[in-house]
Amino acid sequence: MTQKPPTLPPPLPNQTYVSISALDGGHLTLPERLFITDADPEKRATVPSMSFLIQHPSPTPSTTTTPPPPTTTLLFDLGIKRNLTHYRPAQQSHISHRQPVHTDPDVSASLSKGGMDPSAITHIILSHVHWDHIGTPSDFPNAEFIVGSGTLDLLSHGDPPFYPADLFNPDELPRDRTCELPPTPTPTSSSSSSSSSSSSSPSSTQRKPFVRQTSHSWTPFPPPPPPPSTPSTSSPSPANDDDDNKTPLFKNAIDFFADSSLYIIDAPGHLTGHINLLARVAPHKWVYLGGDCCHDFRILTGEKGIAVYEDEGRRGVVMRSVHKDLEGARATVEGVARLLLLAPAAAGGKEEEEVDENEEEVDENEEVKVEVVIAHDKEWRERNRARFWPGRL
Repeated sequence: MTQKPPTLPPPLPNQTYVSISALDGGHLTLPERLFITDADPEKRATVPSMSFLIQHPSPTPSTTTTPPPPTTTLLFDLGIKRNLTHYRPAQQSHISHRQPVHTDPDVSASLSKGGMDPSAITHIILSHVHWDHIGTPSDFPNAEFIVGSGTLDLLSHGDPPFYPADLFNPDELPRDRTCELPPTPTPTSSSSSSSSSSSSSPSSTQRKPFVRQTSHSWTPFPPPPPPPSTPSTSSPSPANDDDDNKTPLFKNAIDFFADSSLYIIDAPGHLTGHINLLARVAPHKWVYLGGDCCHDFRILTGEKGIAVYEDEGRRGVVMRSVHKDLEGARATVEGVARLLLLAPAAAGGKEEEEVDENEEEVDENEEVKVEVVIAHDKEWRERNRARFWPGRL
């Protein structure tokens, strides 16, 4: 049966929008055979590790006669450290297998080049804490760091079975400025595997001691429509007519600013605490930032699958993928891929029209567009250089 495009929530009255600008955060080299099926065993590709600047609300034109509202400046991911010697020895050993690695410009330099001081960043949301996303946190002295549930424990103890503790740094993030998102709800059924949540513990719904936690709550996305106020007298539709839209696109999401402009999406599979973002950038346009939900866009289109390979590691020879939980990663990819059923958003460096925050009329018949961007998409970066800061998506 052909899937229907998902239905995304329409704009609210006086809807707030965010603006997004891509940032260079260094490059690393990936062997294709570890990431996609039917790969050329000898092919290696040098790919970006992109970061994204998100401004909330989207900055208004300077011609406005009223003082603009204060803007929250947020980063999603920090790319690669500019100084590779600042990684731990085991991390440096791993990085030696990802050469060539380029660190110039890093995220701090990319911001400064576009005219923004890194000290202006107020929040940093990390999709996860692998070495190529953690960057140099000390460059952002005024930012509060927000990470997925279980991340702080992971930094100290690793993420078994494939990611031991020495591949992480327990002092990577400033503890006094770091908050974890709350654990996602654990189903009351017998399943308590990590594929159902970004947290890896069966007791993940409990607040963890000694961990600062945000006050957000997870809900399905999109939220279910309210029940009709009066019984319908019309003929019932076929039972399966809207099955695709009765099932949430994502099981767990957080309305970060509580205004339907930016959602944090629980995206389990790759690493404990892995999260994505879904941003509303115009009345009928969304951007999905997929982090490491996959490492090749062809996995989302179905042209390729997630690779499984033989790994001769510390535990002997095992079959594995680059994801901690392969089935969880496949489920996340399935959800993200449904967004591709919507109309693709404009790309290729075309300048988007300015969003008028005071615009009251919204064309309800306009087609909803979604652009999906993953962290290491080399082709997307090459097509969209004009949309890097100070440009915008």
